[in-house]
Amino acid sequence: MKIFLLGGTKDSINIIGHIKKNYDACILTTTTTEYGAKLARDGGSDRTIARPLPKEDIIEILSGTDYDLIIDATHPFASHITRTAIGVSQQLKIPYIRFERPSTNLKGIDTSRIHYVNSFSEAGKLIESEFIKGNVLHFAGANTMEEILSHVSPDRFYPRILKAASSLEKCEKLNVDPSHIIEMKGAASTAENIELIEKYDASVMITKESGEIGGVIDKINAANEKDIAVIMIQRPKIEELDKNSIVSNLDELDIKLKDFF
Repeated sequence: MKIFLLGGTKDSINIIGHIKKNYDACILTTTTTEYGAKLARDGGSDRTIARPLPKEDIIEILSGTDYDLIIDATHPFASHITRTAIGVSQQLKIPYIRFERPSTNLKGIDTSRIHYVNSFSEAGKLIESEFIKGNVLHFAGANTMEEILSHVSPDRFYPRILKAASSLEKCEKLNVDPSHIIEMKGAASTAENIELIEKYDASVMITKESGEIGGVIDKINAANEKDIAVIMIQRPKIEELDKNSIVSNLDELDIKLKDFF
């Protein structure tokens, strides 16, 4: 069986390992970076593509081939590629599964310092009006910096990002001081986040509601420990996504896969 996997997340690496261990499958994984592709290859993916793929390119790859299934394991905030994948699935009549990590379970967590917003622009405006002192820790990726920096001075902006060429170019374009860039190496622990808050004299951190696998609870716990605010961007809603196509763990994925193998 041939599987086209839209990856680039820790979830996708877990999926690759699980499928290769339990099924007879050939997997082509797409990611937006070479780093993500390397992780996919190390995880067992048979082939990788390391660049953003527009809809036309995905259709070209899948047209006339014998791919049996599309698995979309992209980040919960990558709504554009999810909509694209759904459209390709419908156009080419290839079954589609969306692996979507569960929302963060905040039961028992002090949420009093969390400010929920629906966009990065809204987050920037909130910082501009409510958090005018102290520095800003940006834990939401390089692609979201510009909307924040439309409202916040780069002098107080500290992004934690992969030190990939494309991310560094974005920082340079947006006048982010190289000394402000915090290299990302996986999700940080509570202690590591506390260290960053102290080192950079932060008064607020920005994060996505990316689920426990994205380290959200550790960020909140660190913010609570140091009494700083958390601005949390809520997940986008994707109207095109059929809830029957969604799985949120490997057991649910197995139930779907057994229909194909």
